[in-house]
Amino acid sequence: MRCIIARFPFDLTKHGVLESMKGVEPEPATGETVVIGRRTYPVKQVGAVITGQDRRDFSAGEVVRAMTRLGFTCSSQIQTQPSADVSSPFQRASAILGNPLSD
Repeated sequence: MRCIIARFPFDLTKHGVLESMKGVEPEPATGETVVIGRRTYPVKQVGAVITGQDRRDFSAGEVVRAMTRLGFTCSSQIQTQPSADVSSPFQRASAILGNPLSD
């Protein structure tokens, strides 16, 4: 399949992508991902491996479109970070102990 990634044409096949990614360890995924074989890779990592381009030269969307057209499963992983606790120690203690009783 012919696709354009970062203004360059590439002829990609599903078998070719599988071969290119064989033996490549997945990096931690924080955004868009693609499942190749039994592993989940960040799309930017896959794009860099299959095109040989720098990750800054293409968007995740370009790689997602190409991988989807080839039949790979792509998804978005939203990494949630724990919210920062902005309450004071007094407020936390009050919440644990409950509100004082009114007379």
